[in-house]
Amino acid sequence: MPYLGLIYVVILVIALVDILSTDSVMVRGMPKLAWALLVVIVPLVGALLWLALGRPTADDLPRRDRPGAAGEFPEYNRPGRYIPEDPDADREFLQRLRDRAEQQRQAAREQRRAEEQRDADPDDEPPTVST
Repeated sequence: MPYLGLIYVVILVIALVDILSTDSVMVRGMPKLAWALLVVIVPLVGALLWLALGRPTADDLPRRDRPGAAGEFPEYNRPGRYIPEDPDADREFLQRLRDRAEQQRQAAREQRRAEEQRDADPDDEPPTVST
């Protein structure tokens, strides 16, 4: 029986950490603050209610099984990423981003080459006018 208090505290801490780490949009029943207050005021009952009624279920979590553009662009595949309603529009947007990034990289390479060429040929500099 000496561990009963420890188990009680562990359940309280686990419930509070779970409440605070859960996304506000995913919480069921009441707002996060109300769940946290319930767990603090009535610890064991509140924690059990949170686990049974407030915690998001697997059905509430966003799924990545819909076909979309994110699979084609692995740099955008990360947990919590917005899943588009129109995958074609998202695919076009991501492709435009990639194209623009490639244009910027090309412009930077050309600018770097021009600077290196200018540094390598000091004779090509315009003459200075002395008065």
